[in-house]
Amino acid sequence: MLTSMVAEHAKWPAKSDPIFMIAAKAEEAKKKFGADKVINSTLGALIEDDGSLVAFNSVYNTFKELDNASIAAYAPIEGTKGFLDAVEKNCFGNNRPSAHIKTVATPGGTGAVKHAVWNYTNPGDKVLTSDWYWSPYNTIAEEIGRSVETFKTFDEEGNYNLKNLKQKAEDLLNSQKRLVLILNTPAHNPTGYSISDEEWDEILGFFKKESEDKDNKITILVDAAYIEFAGEEEERKKFFSKFSGLPENIFVIVGFSASKGFTMYGLRSGAAIGISSKKEVVEEFFYACLHSGRANWSNGTRGAMETIAKITNNEELKGTYEKEKNNYKKLLRKRADAFVSEAEKVGLELLPYRDGFFISIPCSDPQRASEKLMEKNIFVVPLKKGLRFAVCAVSEDKCKIAPKEIKEVLK
Repeated sequence: MLTSMVAEHAKWPAKSDPIFMIAAKAEEAKKKFGADKVINSTLGALIEDDGSLVAFNSVYNTFKELDNASIAAYAPIEGTKGFLDAVEKNCFGNNRPSAHIKTVATPGGTGAVKHAVWNYTNPGDKVLTSDWYWSPYNTIAEEIGRSVETFKTFDEEGNYNLKNLKQKAEDLLNSQKRLVLILNTPAHNPTGYSISDEEWDEILGFFKKESEDKDNKITILVDAAYIEFAGEEEERKKFFSKFSGLPENIFVIVGFSASKGFTMYGLRSGAAIGISSKKEVVEEFFYACLHSGRANWSNGTRGAMETIAKITNNEELKGTYEKEKNNYKKLLRKRADAFVSEAEKVGLELLPYRDGFFISIPCSDPQRASEKLMEKNIFVVPLKKGLRFAVCAVSEDKCKIAPKEIKEVLK
């Protein structure tokens, strides 16, 4: 019998991350068959048509012009003031809520999720999110003795399932008196769905009613990692203004990520933005996150913070960055439109897509389907209820080819 040294709570199955494992197989196939014969739709990063990673010149030219000390120095645990101001400007645009707001730096958007789950639930609590969801939500929850409960993302007619969301939220509030609801929007990973302004009105209206019971503690985490690639201009940011004047026992946290919007995947820079009608609530949030940050990662990447602050506060740099980002936003939209259009032609069922990096395909045996597609040198991520195709990583030409091949396998 093997000796086990780790504590009981740290025993997990010996397995690799499936996304990175399939991505590695795709790279092997490229070497064997040639890149033009392989469709790699695994990783959630913008990829050029030639297979190279998109890294904005406007961002990395600015980063490389920083002096060594600005890159090397420790950042405050909460983040530099210039960075925190820049985060709020970039995130909200012209739709800043009329509320008390405090922001804390995190290592990517993942850190904001960890802050929300750790600081706003008790051991044994359930966190609520949609049944199509980013799997690290579950990893974060189970690591700290919580679990994930889900509502059905879409109803039988393909509409966002507000009815089931409300029912599950009500059940958890009745049993826990405390709720953390994670809504990955706009440009949901993995479906590409964006909650509409009208749907936000219904969600907030429901929680305002639930908040009449002052024992209910309601926290809504908006995981907005993909927001910069959603909608036209600030179309998908208008909902932020709806967080003005909420009841004191409804707290909103926005997870901001520089990974996608600034193509800073490996620099690990993000933030948690707390929004409340009560000053004491955001102050409490700020200091809870400082404590958690110190306990988990201490502080963030100073060079990334300085770069974002410099771009945001310089009109010329900001203009160059926005132009470059919008060009890639158009590229992403062309790829998505090509995939959706071809799927319609061949009769491939998709979940409702509005924005973003991913499109999801429901199927009964995702693992088997993924394996069969690998035999065709098409690499997709199997989820519990279907397949995730990353249009962000696949050229427009290949996005036109893939739906027919996927349809054939699913038959």
